[in-house]
Amino acid sequence: MFRSFLLKAVSKQLSYHPDVTKQLCRHPFQFHSERGMHSRNKKAMEFIARGWNALQEVDRVIDYCELNDKRLIPPLRTAKENFELALEADNSNTHARYWLSKLHLKYHVPGACKAVGAALLVEAAEMGDPEAQFELGCRLRVENEYVQSDQQAFYYLEKAVDQLHPGALYLLGAVYLTGDCVKKDVGSALWCFHRASQKGHAGAAIAYGSLLLTGVELPESITKFYVKRESSSRISRRNGVDAELNPIELAREQFEIAAKAGSDLGFRWLQRIEEEVKRLQSS
Repeated sequence: MFRSFLLKAVSKQLSYHPDVTKQLCRHPFQFHSERGMHSRNKKAMEFIARGWNALQEVDRVIDYCELNDKRLIPPLRTAKENFELALEADNSNTHARYWLSKLHLKYHVPGACKAVGAALLVEAAEMGDPEAQFELGCRLRVENEYVQSDQQAFYYLEKAVDQLHPGALYLLGAVYLTGDCVKKDVGSALWCFHRASQKGHAGAAIAYGSLLLTGVELPESITKFYVKRESSSRISRRNGVDAELNPIELAREQFEIAAKAGSDLGFRWLQRIEEEVKRLQSS
């Protein structure tokens, strides 16, 4: 009886939207559950935004003062409270877990606890947050001198790479390039650098461009990308479609990405290429 009453009341309010009414007739309680979940997630994101803004205030001045400067406590406390409120609003929110873990691990916030931060970071990584997976992978690689944690680090880095996290792509590319704890694979390294540079990662763009200048053979996965790229791209307009695989032009494109991201090394590589091109033209 309650079910029929509920459906009748809702159908009156949503009679102008028959598709929604039809869906409610099949899954009325699921609709309310999803609406409640959306509301909780929205509230959590509002808290996260407030906490992140407070943390940005700290990051703007933290390099110019002591880490335990009392003037940093109010914004740090504000950030911590908002991230905790976000978790209360939506306990499944991985972003809140990740940022709260950073507060415990990196900042001198009142009530900070390294163990709590580590637990939150692992939870966020296991729940699929790419930022948490990347940071956990990095911490496992560099902070455990006496523990063989390379395989665990590699596991979380690969998880972040699956979600195309640029930092993880760059780091995994470096791992493949050097053969550190995995079999050396230049092709896989190039693919990682290529995808990371597409997302604006300056270090990956520099590494990719430098490798292109050495004349490395591009894997098929990358050559297909260049072949399918729109003919109106900058390289095609300048030199024609055949120039797509010109290593110097491809490297120049990567260094431009790095320079756009603010990398001084990117600017220097561009200058070096221009000087070399002028030298070849004058000879």
